[in-house]
Amino acid sequence: MKNFTQLCVWPGTTLGNSTADDLVNFFAEDMGVRIKYKGEVETLPDVNENGTILEGTGGRIDQFFYVHDEDVGKFALPRLKMGIRWWEDVVKYNDNTHLYTPEFLEENPTTW
Repeated sequence: MKNFTQLCVWPGTTLGNSTADDLVNFFAEDMGVRIKYKGEVETLPDVNENGTILEGTGGRIDQFFYVHDEDVGKFALPRLKMGIRWWEDVVKYNDNTHLYTPEFLEENPTTW
């Protein structure tokens, strides 16, 4: 994992009948990008300014993976078409920390 430091989030994406290896192979073969699959997380519900849970929110499946440091530059633009986001954009700059458990946030600190 030494050279895989950029965590990515693919919101609202499930593997379906595919495997983590299929995902790794897809990025390698179709995009020329090396990734390490981390896993998937079910998001928590949204809350309003009073801390009340908003009904009908949460439960989205997000895929997480790391991109090899040497591939970040060539992946930066193509990822946008797919809706893939940098972890830092999700939690640090857009403050979506409420979507993930405190344990997950602690295990996955931002790197920039």
